[in-house]
Amino acid sequence: MGQQPDGPDEQHRRPPGVSDATVAALGKLSEALECVERARGHLYSLHQLIGHADLMLDDAVEQFRAAGHPQLADRIDTELLGRNVIAGRWTFQIVEDFDDGYHALFRKVDQQARDELVGGRRHLYEAEMKERRRSRGRPGHEARPASGG
Repeated sequence: MGQQPDGPDEQHRRPPGVSDATVAALGKLSEALECVERARGHLYSLHQLIGHADLMLDDAVEQFRAAGHPQLADRIDTELLGRNVIAGRWTFQIVEDFDDGYHALFRKVDQQARDELVGGRRHLYEAEMKERRRSRGRPGHEARPASGG
């Protein structure tokens, strides 16, 4: 059996002629996109939490009525239950606008930058950092999985 080559796979090596500054700029763009992806997850959390809270209001309304507080139950039922979280929008609409607008454009710009500058390769900055930081020949510090992936 042949020994596995040491170092990153082809998709994680910078193409010839690509500068350190370009790799750093692509790394910063990627880092920014990762922040946006995290924010997107929080937006989906907001969407789910607000939806769950709105459904919980059904029980609160019922319990206030049963406890003899019909006016408070009516206020919750008519003013709060099903209310827009911002003008004209429920959270699903906010999520859709974010996904179709800002998020889609951010991903498109990131993809375009990688396609134009490094043949679509991802995480070159991190791959090079891994090469600088790993201890060659030590278990758990391999450049890639044993399967060659």
